[in-house]
Amino acid sequence: MAAGGGGRNVPLGSGPRDGMRRDGGAEPYWSRPESRVWTVMLLLGTCLLYCARVTVPICAVALSSYFNWDKKQSGVVLSSFFWGYCLTQIIGGHISDQIGGEKVLLLSASAWGFLTVLTPLLTHISSAHLVFMTSSRFLMGLLQGVYFPSLASLLSQRVRESERAFTYSTVGTGSQFGTLVIGGAGSLLLDWYGWESVFYFSGLLTLLWVYCTCKYLLSEKELIIPIDYLTRGLSISKQTKVPWKQLFRKAPIWAVIIAQLSTASTFFTLLSWLPTFFKETFPGSKGWVFNVVPWLVAIPTSLFSGFLSDHLINQGYRTITIRKFMQVIGSGVSSIFALCLGQTSSFCKAIVFASASVGLQTFNHSGISVNVQDLAPSCAGLLFGVANTGGALLGVICVYLAGYLIETTGSWISVFNLVAAVNSIGLCTFLLFGEAQRVDTDSVLSGTRLCFGKGWRLQFPLQEPPGPA
Repeated sequence: MAAGGGGRNVPLGSGPRDGMRRDGGAEPYWSRPESRVWTVMLLLGTCLLYCARVTVPICAVALSSYFNWDKKQSGVVLSSFFWGYCLTQIIGGHISDQIGGEKVLLLSASAWGFLTVLTPLLTHISSAHLVFMTSSRFLMGLLQGVYFPSLASLLSQRVRESERAFTYSTVGTGSQFGTLVIGGAGSLLLDWYGWESVFYFSGLLTLLWVYCTCKYLLSEKELIIPIDYLTRGLSISKQTKVPWKQLFRKAPIWAVIIAQLSTASTFFTLLSWLPTFFKETFPGSKGWVFNVVPWLVAIPTSLFSGFLSDHLINQGYRTITIRKFMQVIGSGVSSIFALCLGQTSSFCKAIVFASASVGLQTFNHSGISVNVQDLAPSCAGLLFGVANTGGALLGVICVYLAGYLIETTGSWISVFNLVAAVNSIGLCTFLLFGEAQRVDTDSVLSGTRLCFGKGWRLQFPLQEPPGPA
């Protein structure tokens, strides 16, 4: 499929400079066939992102035994990912707003795919294993940090508001699907061939996805010039003025940022430590069970949340009401099950509680994750990057703090208490101050100028598109 499919001369994934007028210009949104194909490919890309990301948590016990690490050292390795992850969120989102998110996605995926394949090979060369693995995870975080801001930018430009929740939720299931795949296949590979095989598996699949996406969804011309586009995007970003004062005077912006950083950090904490929790609390349990079942449950719950959200909005319910309802389930109800997980001594109940907690967290996709696109579709990638940067920074603290609490108290209850407390702060903030009306327009200029200033401007008609706000 050529990038400009559907008989239009607008390249798929091109930045807001191309075809982004609603006053008689070219249609900026994907057609239904294009949307389906891109949704499937982005779902697979998200899946492989998590396959690569979860390799170390899946292999944490084996790596600790192999390299003689204690819990604090394992915590350093696990948390180092988030130090890198927080550094590229904002720039990745901003460049994606300029040049198109799919270009940034493919460049980063190529790099993290190669890094994942090379990690086991380079580990055997270096004797400073802790330093090398920490550096490797830091670099992995740098490379993957651009993914979700780029995804938010791409979907805000290419998907209609009435379809965003389901599209984002569908693509978001890739995170659970990826954890499921690496949890099942990775656990078997770990038992059969050792921890190195898990890295080879996820890295090679990522490179295969990049190849297929380039071959079937992008034209030859686009494949030749992505680096050129990247340079232009960086140049534009130096000249462009984003009205930070205007945006960050808005309470809804702070509400969604605080809620996003809370949910992201608690998700990272569970993602990093759940495999170790089950392995140590239930030593006789099979890795493929606790690494698979919770994420298997999360896939249909994520799809259901997106379908339910879009359905209710199309029925006439206010957008912000639905966003908050989804967030109550994603942050509030999921935290209750996390607390139950810390109290049980039954493996079956632990699987049920973990599955409910992880599954219900996917309702966040139809809550705060889409709310960023409601508030500022013209710079959704940049704002999502800001929010996710905060989430990654707090994720570093929470993941390391979890390891410290386990090592010092010998109990997992404090970890799940931490998850519930952080989620509660984000949820309460969003319920009090969250909104879904656009805030990226400059009211001083009669509501026609959007986020990007000196380099070029997007002009929209004064009236908002139909649909409940």
